[in-house]
Amino acid sequence: MTYNYLPLDKSLLTFQQVKNYLKYKQLVSITFAAHEAILNCRNYLDKKIKSSDELFYGINTGFGFLQNVKIEKEQLEELQSNLLLSHACGLGEEVPDEIVKLMIMLKIKSLSYGFSGIGIEVVKRLIDMHNNEVLPVIYTQGSLGASGDLAPLSHMSLPLIGMGEVRMNGEKFSSEQALQKLNWQAVQLHSKDGLALINGTQFMSAYGIYNLINADRLIEWANLISAISFDAFNCNADCLNDKLHEIRPHAGQIFVASQLRKTLKGSEILSRKKTQVQDPYSFRCIPQVHGATKDTFDFVLNTFLVEINSVTDNPNIFPGEDSIISGGNFHGEPLSLGLDFLSIAMSEIANISERRTYQLLSGQRDLPLFLVKNPGLNSGLMIPQYTAAGIVSENKQLCTPASVDSISSSNNQEDHVSMGANAATKCFRVINNVEKVLAIELLIATQALEYRRPLKSSPEIEQLIKEFRKKISFNEHDRFLHEDMVKAIEFMSKFEIKEMS
Repeated sequence: MTYNYLPLDKSLLTFQQVKNYLKYKQLVSITFAAHEAILNCRNYLDKKIKSSDELFYGINTGFGFLQNVKIEKEQLEELQSNLLLSHACGLGEEVPDEIVKLMIMLKIKSLSYGFSGIGIEVVKRLIDMHNNEVLPVIYTQGSLGASGDLAPLSHMSLPLIGMGEVRMNGEKFSSEQALQKLNWQAVQLHSKDGLALINGTQFMSAYGIYNLINADRLIEWANLISAISFDAFNCNADCLNDKLHEIRPHAGQIFVASQLRKTLKGSEILSRKKTQVQDPYSFRCIPQVHGATKDTFDFVLNTFLVEINSVTDNPNIFPGEDSIISGGNFHGEPLSLGLDFLSIAMSEIANISERRTYQLLSGQRDLPLFLVKNPGLNSGLMIPQYTAAGIVSENKQLCTPASVDSISSSNNQEDHVSMGANAATKCFRVINNVEKVLAIELLIATQALEYRRPLKSSPEIEQLIKEFRKKISFNEHDRFLHEDMVKAIEFMSKFEIKEMS
């Protein structure tokens, strides 16, 4: 038996809990309270449909523009299966497994409040799929981020009824094959089940929270790497003075300045008298630029924490008030705006990083041109900066906001959409790019720092370089640099900064 479970109900899910869920590959369950809330809502809905001829959107009517088409009671189950089949229209790349699992977990979480009318057997099967790593094949394209993430959530839900595809143990199977292997029966959907599954923001939310986890890690790396570059470029510490930041008290700026002071504490290089009065902005303004990104991160994180602790399908059912209310909680506007903002903020981390890389290679401050012996015969680290520059420019192109776009659908019933799904997948690409640019700066900053010997940087930085040198040696002469860059990215992905401090 395992106790590595994340219990899901109406209790607030925290950022740290989601981090732990991914890090420790936790299984999920619903609590007794959630189980009772789901049953209570479903029982209320069944009685309501049986005793009333009133029309309830998507329960006994068609969908979207077809909202006024009444569906007979004997066709309600067919209606829900048809919904999944007709809406599973995704294309593009397959969603990574970790994000698929996050989608399922967040869908279970949203359903656990007991306002969706879902059948308990459907929720149990979602839990089984998650915990047994039966992961639906979902595609990145198809959602407008407005009626919820209809296409991706339909692909997520198809295996419940034995349709679509799943991935198990790295292999792809038809859902029919998978059910046979697992000796599972397909779930019989009842009224509202399909709509509760595919209305919601779990595609955007899963990508968003995954992006935020990686952004959080990379902001920490950016502060650490920039401190190495700061010493390698022999910078003046005046710009980190706490008095300077107290008179412009943005929280992120104050935090980053304090982090750099902490990281650089005890540096012999930093303590030496400088000949220059001040340094280029990419060094002098690290607290202001990194700090602005940190403030943006905190804002976007708050938006997503609200979202993953919300009910986002439609209509919603309130048994205690004897009401079924149709609205628009599935609209992804807050997520789309947040994801665009996060993309822009994180792209600035890469932007300023590449500028520090450029300065370190420029032959200034008693550093050799391109940080190599015998420049000319050797090109040294010239071209990694080209790579960083190309990636930074790609990010600028990706940061055109998705949220300012909209296009009408469903015969103009759904006439304003968020495009939050596009914002989510773009942000995913931006953040992956940021890691590459920071890894290039790490490679170059550690090389530059060697030219300050015998002087040492701070104990914290020296410890990091010692670990880094176990993977990548000092560059004496030209060699295959692609491997060095890949190793630098791997080092950042695996090395635990907190273990060092």
